[in-house]
Amino acid sequence: MLKGRRILIGVCGSIAAYKSAYLVRLLVKAGAEVRVVMTPAATRFIGPLSFRTLTNFPVFSNLWDDQEGMDLKSPHIHLAEWAEIFLIAPCTADTLSRMALGRSENALDAVFLSARCPVLLAPAMDLEMYKNKAVQENIQTLKHRGISVLDTDPGELASGLIGEGRMKEPEELLTILQDKLGISPYWSGKKIMITAGPTREKIDPVRFLSNFSSGKMGFALAEQARNAGAEVILISGPVNISPPAGITLIQVESAEEMYQACIEWYDSMQFVFMAAAVADYTPEIVADEKIKKQEDTFSIRMKKTKDILLELGKRKKSSQKLIGFALETQREEEYALTKMKAKNLDMIVLNSLRTLGAGFGVDTNQVNLYRPGQEVVIVPLLPKSEVARAILSTAETL
Repeated sequence: MLKGRRILIGVCGSIAAYKSAYLVRLLVKAGAEVRVVMTPAATRFIGPLSFRTLTNFPVFSNLWDDQEGMDLKSPHIHLAEWAEIFLIAPCTADTLSRMALGRSENALDAVFLSARCPVLLAPAMDLEMYKNKAVQENIQTLKHRGISVLDTDPGELASGLIGEGRMKEPEELLTILQDKLGISPYWSGKKIMITAGPTREKIDPVRFLSNFSSGKMGFALAEQARNAGAEVILISGPVNISPPAGITLIQVESAEEMYQACIEWYDSMQFVFMAAAVADYTPEIVADEKIKKQEDTFSIRMKKTKDILLELGKRKKSSQKLIGFALETQREEEYALTKMKAKNLDMIVLNSLRTLGAGFGVDTNQVNLYRPGQEVVIVPLLPKSEVARAILSTAETL
């Protein structure tokens, strides 16, 4: 469920540090890439070698000495940028205090102050320490800054007292991380195929016909589907986007290549999202040599490409859901509904170039989601990652 997800674990000086080893083991077993950063006090409770063995990666624990096996100029910056999410478990009262004050005295502090990803803290301390007003004020300060400070669990503490202050168990922390990363029980393990980007139809060895699609919407959808726990096949035309980790990327160029790839993978898929902008026409003849500029006018005879969406609609099984995309410049709803019925779609996502900030090449989008016999779902102008989540959420109702 966590295949390819980049999770950074911080460990502070608490008897609960031994639980962090169990948590790291669970994360690695779930497929996550895990790195560990420790305070000097934490190394008195559990050795860095334990975490290095579990993660197969060096542990960052000292700002001043060269880190064995860590060939990085600034490890605290590298780890902070690398992580998708940063969980500090256990988090002690001392570390909470430094975080609230913005102080940096050790490797973990430095990573925390450099982190731009979501940060979660799992406190662990004795009852009276946890209830201390200064500690509670530090917790509220951090929450106000957008840091997620988890509640502690009641129970028997290391001192022998009974009460709040126990760090949450590794299994519950695993579930919390999955939730924060957007992993959904519905999508977990589902096989999804997504197409993205434009196609290129060659005219000669140096020229081609294409469109303005950047692939951003399809890639955002692939990333969010992966985040939700799906197994994602992404079939993409030529784009300038790095693929999300943990997905299978199939790179194609022409409409014919995209058709062949879609047919190859289609039968094993449960959900298919056709977000690519595929060429409707391609040159009948591709010149072997560069066409030279000679006449005042020049024409290219074109032929229709294969209608991938129509073919998939014909082949669709009862166990499959097929979602198409439409971008129109006029009579948007009419054309989208006609396309949904003609091509046997379970849902169609309508983009409009009339909406400022939506369409090709931008990081935001506004879409309408149509399903047969159901009310339209209107998604306002949002970052494409948020639009992708809305598309997946609506697809669950199919």
